[in-house]
Amino acid sequence: MSEDKNQENTEVVDILPEDAAPAADAPVDRVAALEAELASAKQDILYAHADTQNVRRRLEKELADARAYAATAFARDMLSVADNLSRALAAIPADLREDEKFKSLVVGLEATGRELESVFSRNGIVKLESVGQPLDPNRHQAMMEVPSADAEPGTILVEMQAGYTIKDRLLRPAMVSVAKKPD
Repeated sequence: MSEDKNQENTEVVDILPEDAAPAADAPVDRVAALEAELASAKQDILYAHADTQNVRRRLEKELADARAYAATAFARDMLSVADNLSRALAAIPADLREDEKFKSLVVGLEATGRELESVFSRNGIVKLESVGQPLDPNRHQAMMEVPSADAEPGTILVEMQAGYTIKDRLLRPAMVSVAKKPD
């Protein structure tokens, strides 16, 4: 039995001195580790907060753009209707415009054209003014060059198809003929 007690005492004595030495440095190391962990956690929170703000701002901008430009595809389709109406009005000869049988038809078509322009205006769709302006590749599509001694090279002489913007974006470029130096 005395042998069992010696073994137990030896084990207890062996364990206590090893734990006692690191125990003095453990609180300092533990505090330093916790402070480092806290600083890291604070940094992570700041990054997460900044990321959340960026996502919120981006979504707000996308929502505003979606509201402003939601009708872009529809507006682009309506431009062909406006073009066809303008061509139909331009094709009516002057003598038929004065004829009493066709006068009300012409007046109705012109009123429809004005109403279409009014609807475009209310929705931020604006026709580009091109003739006499310098060619802007961001707003115009040059279809051909025409030699001209009267106009500066690069000046738009003829507008073949009107261009439009919706709010501040190009909806459709104007198809134009541009002046060049005579040969």
